[in-house]
Amino acid sequence: MPEALFPVVWDLDSILPHPETDEFQSVLRSFRTDLEQLAADSEEFAPIDAGNAAGWGEFLERTEGVFKLASDLRSHVGCHAAAEAENKTFQRLEGVLSGLEPLYQQVLTNLELALRETDDDSLSKAAAADERTQRVEFFLQECRRNAAYRLPKEQELLAADLAVDGIHAWGRLYDRLSGELRIEVMEKGEIVRKSPGQVHFDSSERTVRENNFFAADKAWQSIADTCAEALNHISGFRLSKYRRLGVQDHLDLPLRLNRLRRETLETMWSTISDRKPMLLRYFEAKAKLLGLDKLCWYDLLAPVGASGTGAAKLEYDDACGLIIKTFTEFSDDFGEFAERALRDGWVEVENRAGKRQGGFCTGFPSRQESRIFMTFTNSPDSMSTLAHELGHAYHSYVLRTQPYFLQDYPMNLAETASTFAEAVLGDRRLADAGGNAEKLSILDNMLSDAIAFLMNIHARFIFENNFHVQRAEGELSSEQFSELMRAAQQEAYCDGLDAEGWYPGFWISKLHFYISGWPFYNFPYTFGYLLSQGVYSLAGEGGGEFPEQYRQFLTATGAMQTEDAVSSSFGFDLSQPDFWNRGLDVVEQRVEEFVRLCGLETS
Repeated sequence: MPEALFPVVWDLDSILPHPETDEFQSVLRSFRTDLEQLAADSEEFAPIDAGNAAGWGEFLERTEGVFKLASDLRSHVGCHAAAEAENKTFQRLEGVLSGLEPLYQQVLTNLELALRETDDDSLSKAAAADERTQRVEFFLQECRRNAAYRLPKEQELLAADLAVDGIHAWGRLYDRLSGELRIEVMEKGEIVRKSPGQVHFDSSERTVRENNFFAADKAWQSIADTCAEALNHISGFRLSKYRRLGVQDHLDLPLRLNRLRRETLETMWSTISDRKPMLLRYFEAKAKLLGLDKLCWYDLLAPVGASGTGAAKLEYDDACGLIIKTFTEFSDDFGEFAERALRDGWVEVENRAGKRQGGFCTGFPSRQESRIFMTFTNSPDSMSTLAHELGHAYHSYVLRTQPYFLQDYPMNLAETASTFAEAVLGDRRLADAGGNAEKLSILDNMLSDAIAFLMNIHARFIFENNFHVQRAEGELSSEQFSELMRAAQQEAYCDGLDAEGWYPGFWISKLHFYISGWPFYNFPYTFGYLLSQGVYSLAGEGGGEFPEQYRQFLTATGAMQTEDAVSSSFGFDLSQPDFWNRGLDVVEQRVEEFVRLCGLETS
C-alpha cells in the first residue's frame, strides 16, 4: 500500500507534555501558582482612568499570558480526553482544570466590576494614556457590557465556586456517560459494540439505517433518566442565577455572549419560517427516489444519486487533496493554511472505538495553532466536516497576530467561518461533478446541511426555549423532555416526516444541550450557516478582492459587535430580512435543481 500523505492521528506532544508525565504536572503546578497570584492581585483593581492606565496595561499583559496558558491546558487535556474517552487520568485532569475555574472567574469578575464603575470618558482617556490599554479597548468595553450579567462580587465568586460541583459537574457527568456508552449493532451476523460516533444512518440499505437507529436509541434510552437529571440541573442552575440578575428571560445571556441583538435573532427565525416550506419539496423528491411515501428521521441522510449506487469509498488522502486544491482556488493563503494543518498533525480523524462522539476545533493560542477532532468515515459528509473544522482553524489563524483579547469571537460568527469553508468545497464539488447522478448526490449533501441548520437546529432551539420555560416551574421527567422534543421537531420540520418517523429521544444523544459553559448552543449554527451562504453569494460579485474582504471580516469578528462586523465588511443590516433572504435564495436554487434532476415537476 502507498504511504499515507496525511496523518490520521494528531500531534499533541509538540505543544505540551503528555498529561500522564511529570513534566505536565510541573507545567500545571506553575500555572496554578501564576493564576492564584493573578486572582489575588485582581482584588486591587480600581476603576480605570488616565492616572492608573499604565498599571492596568501591565496587569492586562500578565493576564493575557496566564489566560493563554489556561486555554492551552484546557485544549490539551480536552483533546486527550476526546481521543481516549475512558481514560480516567484525563477525566480527572478535566476535573482539576474545572476546579481552577473559580480563580479564572475571580479575575474576570474583578475586571468587569471595576470597569462597570468606569465611565466612557475615563476609559477613553486611559486608552489614550497607555498603548497596551488602547489596543484592547474593545475588550474593555465588552467587559463593561458583560458586567451587567454579574451578581454582586461575593455572590458571583460563590456561584463560580459552587459551579465546579454544580453545573459543570453535570456537564462532565454527561461527557463520561456518553463516552462510555456502547451501541450494539449487527455486522455480518455478529453483534458488535461501537461508540456512538461510529454508528451512522447513511447506509444505502434502509434496513441497516433503521436497525442502527433503533439500536442507538435503545442505548441512549438506557441513560435517559440520568441525562434528564443532568439537563434539569444545568438549566436549573442557570435559571437560578438569571432570577437574581433580573434579566428579561433565558435568552438575554446567550444573546450577549453572541454579541447579538434580539431583533436580529427574531428576524432570522421569522425569515427562515416564512421560506422553510420550500424544503418540503426536497423531502418529497428524496422520498420518491428512495421508493418511500414519506421520509423518517433515519432516512434523512440516506444516500441518493452516485452515493446511493455503491460508489467507492472516499480515501482520506483524496479528501485532503481536494480540500487543499479547492481552498487554494479561493485564495493561496487559505490553501497553504489547510495544507499545513493537514500535513503537520493538527487533525485527529482515525475511525476507532473509544473516541468521544462529534467533532471540534480547539485553539492553542500560545503556539498560534489549532487541533481538529473528528472521525473520518470515508464519505463526502466526513470531508465536509473536515472542511468545516478547517474553516474554524483558519478563522483563528487569521486572528493569530491580533492581541489575545481580540482573538475571541462569538460562536455565531465562528460558525460563519466554518460553514463558509463548507460552501467553498461544496460549490467546487458541484462544478466538477461528472454527471447528473453525481450532481444529485452533491446537492443532496448540501440540502442535508440545509435541513440540519434550518430545521434540526430550529427544533433544538424550540425545544431548549420551551423546556427553560417549563423548568422555571419545576423539574421535568425524561418522558416530558421527549414529548417536548417530538413537538419541537414537528414544528421545525413543518410536520414533513412520516407520522412514526420522529426522534423524541434526540435530546439524550445531542451533547450540545449539556455544554455547561455556553447556554443555547444551537441558534449560532443556523446564524453562521445562513450568514455564510449570503456571504459566499457575494464572492462572485467581489472579484479578486473578495478573499481579502473576507479576511477583513474575520478580523472584525474579534473586535466588533456581530451586526457591526457584517455591516462594516459587507454593508448589510442583519435586523432586516434582505440578507437572510439572500442566503435562503441559494438554498432554494439548490432545491429546484435537485427536484429537476429527479425528473419531478416543481411547484
